[in-house]
Amino acid sequence: MEEIGELWEGVNHALQPFNDWLVTWTDHYWMYLLIPLITLLSVYFTIRLGVVQLRLVPEMFRTLFSQPETAPDGKKAISSFQAFSVSAAARIGTGNIVGVAGAIAIGGPGAVLWMWLMGLLVGAASFVESTLGQLYKVRDSTGYRGGPAYYLERGLRARWAGIIFAVTIVLTFAFVFSAVQTNTITGALSSSMEQATGAEAPLWLAPTVGVVLVTLAAVVIFGGVRRIAHVTQALVPLMALIYIVLGLVVMALYIDEVPAVFGLIVESAFGLREVAGATLGTVIVQGVRRGMFSNEAGLGSAPNAGASASVSHPVKQGLVQTLGVYFDTLVVCSVTAFVILLSNPTYGEERGPVMTQEALQTALGPWALHLLTVILLLVAFSSVLGNYFYGQANMLFITPRSSVLFGFQLVFLCALFLGSVVDVQIVWSLADTTMGVMALVNLLGIAPLAWMVALLLRDYQDQRRQGIDPVFTRDRLPQLRGEIECWEPASQQVRD
Repeated sequence: MEEIGELWEGVNHALQPFNDWLVTWTDHYWMYLLIPLITLLSVYFTIRLGVVQLRLVPEMFRTLFSQPETAPDGKKAISSFQAFSVSAAARIGTGNIVGVAGAIAIGGPGAVLWMWLMGLLVGAASFVESTLGQLYKVRDSTGYRGGPAYYLERGLRARWAGIIFAVTIVLTFAFVFSAVQTNTITGALSSSMEQATGAEAPLWLAPTVGVVLVTLAAVVIFGGVRRIAHVTQALVPLMALIYIVLGLVVMALYIDEVPAVFGLIVESAFGLREVAGATLGTVIVQGVRRGMFSNEAGLGSAPNAGASASVSHPVKQGLVQTLGVYFDTLVVCSVTAFVILLSNPTYGEERGPVMTQEALQTALGPWALHLLTVILLLVAFSSVLGNYFYGQANMLFITPRSSVLFGFQLVFLCALFLGSVVDVQIVWSLADTTMGVMALVNLLGIAPLAWMVALLLRDYQDQRRQGIDPVFTRDRLPQLRGEIECWEPASQQVRD
């Protein structure tokens, strides 16, 4: 194992110049193209849909626990809450714990406010993409599947764009981001063991962790999408509850300082108080970009989970997935931010990976590091399952052949193992680039389809004003275009 470690260290060193160039190029791509584009489109969606992401928050909670129908195989299809859990599992990755710390380390406390504001704004983009995912979903034996690849093909008649999206999300989420999560698990366990024993983690730890993770993941993914949904339905509330309670305990211990921290966030966000030498531009960019990375609104990932839900109206899951954006940004990321800022941290770019750990240890003692390790295990493993779910939906879009799907599953499991034992920085940097391609394709796809989402929202609200639970069939809005498969009138369903 020592020889392997030295080999990969040499690979990283050799590729470092290209990696530096790629990071710089990707940073400019996000800063000058993607962030302005999603901001402008979110403003447009917000106006066009009457601030739907804030106006219908009560509806989001009302529709969260709707009952699913029976799938063609005789079992219950995936419910609205299960689809919410799958997307939350993928969203709430280690980026919410480590990534938020990185934004604060570079941009200072003000980055948190811009993260909040971006989350509220891009909720409109999340509503649009997830509603479209529902509208253009397709049937399979266990219920439904869909996502941007499907509405690009069926709504815009652009299968080529759907293929580009499907390939990039498989590479980015299913392979690379899943490997990142297992790498994080190995690192967290190593740190926890080193603190407990006072000695360097043994060489056998990383491959052992890799084998265990591959085995657990295989048990879940070979059980089908229902098993993934059931596991994430159990894991997401558990990990969120543990982490939120931990954060509330820290806030309770420092309750007198909470108002001052909130004031510091606001003042730093508008350049009224400079922290860590961050300029106003740096503060805004760090907050906005972290908001996008953490809640994934507009990137095209969450609609893959949302499309699998069995609901009576496409708008219902659009609302539920928007609630997921708020849960991620306004709750989980905020817990991380307050835990860090209440510890009076030291700032700096290299400080990001350790700020959350140090803050918890400062507030609660050394045992908090071990609890954080447990939380990271739950967070990272649930993210792995969510990422696989996205990959499978898009592999089936590319081809329905079972042999290809089995090959994808094997490569996925190999990526998990490699992620636990090696760390090639260039791969992670390439993932940022491919995710940028994926996001651009999705944003350019949902913009011309947003008018249909406006019609669907009006239909939903008309039925709610009549005091009935909204039910959509495609004959209600004959002006909708494209191949809509799953919303036949009741009479046609009987004949089928």
